[in-house]
Amino acid sequence: MPRFAANLSLLYTELDFLDRFEAAARDGFKAVEFLFPYEYDAAELAARLRDHGLQQVLFNAPPGGADRAAIAAAWQAGDKGLACVPGREAEFQAGIALALRYATALGCPRIHVMAGLVSGGAARDALRPTYVANLQHAARAAAREGVDVLIEPINTRDIPGFFLNRQDEAHALLADIGEPNARVQMDLYHCQIVEGDVATKIRQYLPTGRVGHFQIAGVPQRHEPDVGELHYPYLLGVIDEVAAQCGWQGWVGCEYRPVRGAVPGGTTAGLDWMLQIL
Repeated sequence: MPRFAANLSLLYTELDFLDRFEAAARDGFKAVEFLFPYEYDAAELAARLRDHGLQQVLFNAPPGGADRAAIAAAWQAGDKGLACVPGREAEFQAGIALALRYATALGCPRIHVMAGLVSGGAARDALRPTYVANLQHAARAAAREGVDVLIEPINTRDIPGFFLNRQDEAHALLADIGEPNARVQMDLYHCQIVEGDVATKIRQYLPTGRVGHFQIAGVPQRHEPDVGELHYPYLLGVIDEVAAQCGWQGWVGCEYRPVRGAVPGGTTAGLDWMLQIL
C-alpha cells in the first residue's frame, strides 16, 4: 500500500502555509514534504508536525544563499541549486549545513539537493566534477546526521537548462559520488516528460536500493494524478509489487497543483484518486 506525503508547497495553497499541516492531517495524510522551510523557525515547523501527528519526509536544501534573506533572494533571482555551479562551493556548503540543522530539528530523514542550471555556453561535462564534489561533501555531512541526500532529474520544459534530466544520468552520477546515503528522487511526472517508459524504469531502478523517494503528478499539466496520460493506479501497483520484493519502505510525494486551484477546499475535493487507491 503506498504511503503518500502531501506536498505543502503545492497543495492547500488557499491557506497560509502554517495552516496547511492541519489540513493535510485532516485529509488523512501521515507525512508532508515541501520545497523550503527556511522562511520559518524550525521550532515552529516542528510544533506543527507534532501537533498534527505528521512526519516530515523531505525538503530541499537552499537553492542559493545560506540565510533566510539570501535564500529568498536567490530563489527570486532564478537560482535552482548550486551543486553544479563552479565558484560558489562555500555558499553551497553553508546551505547544506543550514539544511541539516533543519533536518535534525524536524526529524526529516532526507533532503533534496538541487543540481542547478547550466549557464549559457557552459559544457555540461565540464560541470560534472563540481557537481560530484559538492554532492560528496553534502552526503558526508548528511551521513553524520543520519540523513540521506537526494538528487532529482527534472524536465527542461519546467526548468530550462537544469543540469540533471534523466534517470540513467542520475544513477551514473551516484556511482561517481560513491556515498551510500546518496539516492535518487524519482519524480514520475518529470520522468514521463523526458523519457517515458516509466513502469520499466521503476522495475529497473527501485531494486537497486538507490531510489530514496517518489513523487507523482498528472502529465502534462501537473494536476491530480488521475488526470493526464499516466495511469497511476497501475504505476503505484508496480511500486507496491517491486517494493514488496526488495523491501523498499519509502514515501510517495503528492507534488501536484490541484486542478481547482487555490480555492477553499480545492485540494480536498480533488483527493478522490487517493481514496480509491487506499
